[in-house]
Amino acid sequence: MQIPEIPNLIYYAIPVFILSIIVEVIITTRRKIKTYELKDASSSIAMGLGNVFLNLIGKAIVVGVLFYIYNHYRLFTIPFTWWAWLLVFFADDFSYYWFHRISHENRFFWASHVVHHSSQKYNLATALRQTWSGVFFSFVFWIWMALIGFHPLMILTQMSISLLYQFWIHTETINKLPKWFEAIFNTPSHHRVHHAVNPQYLDRNHAGILIIWDKLFGTFEEEKEKPVYGLVSNINTYNPIKIAFHEWISLFKDAFLSPTSFSNRLKYFLKPPGWKHDGTGILSSDLREQWEMDA
Repeated sequence: MQIPEIPNLIYYAIPVFILSIIVEVIITTRRKIKTYELKDASSSIAMGLGNVFLNLIGKAIVVGVLFYIYNHYRLFTIPFTWWAWLLVFFADDFSYYWFHRISHENRFFWASHVVHHSSQKYNLATALRQTWSGVFFSFVFWIWMALIGFHPLMILTQMSISLLYQFWIHTETINKLPKWFEAIFNTPSHHRVHHAVNPQYLDRNHAGILIIWDKLFGTFEEEKEKPVYGLVSNINTYNPIKIAFHEWISLFKDAFLSPTSFSNRLKYFLKPPGWKHDGTGILSSDLREQWEMDA
């Protein structure tokens, strides 16, 4: 099987990211939309640069694991054809949905993903606020694709395409798109809901490219009232080191310093964010349920 050479799309897109942010700053300034703050945007960009650097290290692990599975355990050999790229598109987007959803429902994965939600602003710079730790383990959600027979190059390429797509939806300059597009694809409106802490918006709209997964699995929420961005308990820092590791520190403190049993210590890694062994924690599902009762 002849394997085509595909460049690293993310690196080529960096100039486009920067230009797009500059354009958005100009547009929001003219419209008097207060969506940018220098310190916040600088933190997001710093997180993005750190993510790119760590990806150079983490990618070796990801590529190694995917190739090992593909070379030794694949069930089929899927060729580089148009229909294979179509299949990999849906398979990757399905994988991303469950990775993203579990990253909100499991504290271990949330400790990495929380970085992306830590800004109280919503703009294209926020899209660059990426994890420094997730690259080393989040790829496990894509291993099944190599096992089935998708070549690792196809998987990694589609993962990059998905990440590129999700850049432009981090904006308040676009209201809503045509109904047919909103019905099928993830849009700025759908993703604003995902980044909001309004009780009815919590843990909703986990889509990558296609919003159909949220509608299929019951996690879709339409944008109605104005979103409030950030975390349920905001960290109020612009320090990239604190942004990257604050939840990991909290997680290990809760798991190992709490006076509780071993099983409860383990549950801190497995239960949703906000879970406490003594019942004092606040879960996003509790907040949503209270909102529904009040509504």
